[in-house]
Amino acid sequence: MAAADTHAQIPTPAEIRQARADNPKARDRDLAESLGVSEAALVAAYVGHGVTRIAANPDQLMPLIPALGEVMALTRNEACVHEKVGTYSEYHANPHAGSVLNPNIDLRTFPKHWVHGFVLEKETETGIRRSIQVFDSAGDAVHKIFLREGSNVEALEAVKDALRLPEQSDVVETTARPAVQGPKADPSKADALRADWQAMTDTHQFLRMVSGLGMNRLGAYHTVGAPYARLLDKTAFQAMLDGVVAQEIGIMIFVGNRGMIQIHTGPIYKLMPMGPWQNIMDPGFNLHLRADKIAEVWAVTKPTSRGDAISIEAFDAEGDIILQVFGVQKPGMEHRPMWNALVEALPSAQVEEVA
Repeated sequence: MAAADTHAQIPTPAEIRQARADNPKARDRDLAESLGVSEAALVAAYVGHGVTRIAANPDQLMPLIPALGEVMALTRNEACVHEKVGTYSEYHANPHAGSVLNPNIDLRTFPKHWVHGFVLEKETETGIRRSIQVFDSAGDAVHKIFLREGSNVEALEAVKDALRLPEQSDVVETTARPAVQGPKADPSKADALRADWQAMTDTHQFLRMVSGLGMNRLGAYHTVGAPYARLLDKTAFQAMLDGVVAQEIGIMIFVGNRGMIQIHTGPIYKLMPMGPWQNIMDPGFNLHLRADKIAEVWAVTKPTSRGDAISIEAFDAEGDIILQVFGVQKPGMEHRPMWNALVEALPSAQVEEVA
């Protein structure tokens, strides 16, 4: 649902704090939705009560994060939460798409969506839980950084001192969340799409290519057909996870939102389903996936100068991407042949025509 911070019946910060006190175990995202506010509004209600507003610009924030030491990085969307433990380093600024290139914390930042920033110091049953949280213009979470037991608390104070905003308001102004665009296909351009697809030398060329043809990612998959894109049975995603665990295949798992993509690279070991959630619970990496929100699963092959990049990609019912999984091809971890064979064996589904 779209953020409703300007609605006439919107709860005041005091009312939001009372609702949190009445529902101490509710997830922030769920509590915000139940109150008809954005998650950023839920956090902002505590400004002056353990929360400090800071500049959200990643070029200002990211260079300060390595001093925190070991932390937990969290990036999520509606259906998936990606958590990695490590340290931040190798931040590369870019006005369109920056990056943190670290073996454990591997991120792609999209700065124009970094709008609201906060430092949180929250009392819990086990002590103060400290974090840095960034939200987009709709008040949806872009990225969160949680301090751990060994993190440098003094470095967090330095973040507050350096980036504290002059205006410490306990309300946020948000814009309507953009509607998700469903599959935008064009069967009349299928031949042109296949020709451009075959000419790709890097996966980063893909989105510009399909946009130039008036399509989007999912629409292109519906249009291009085999051998480039194959619709899979929805059970294929779980079969893929089971196969990766059984064969100890190194994979890359990409989870993102408008402002951030977070990546895990390596094997996965422990799957723990719980209700609608499928969970990966490994040391240093947790993934929480609402498997019931997966509406389409695609096996996608993109040509590159280093060979075909083959991915499994899951989409929700609105056509928004939930996550992507690739086989790892790195020195000492060449797992793509095993990965490719696993993907090839996954069951297909019938493609329905998209207008």
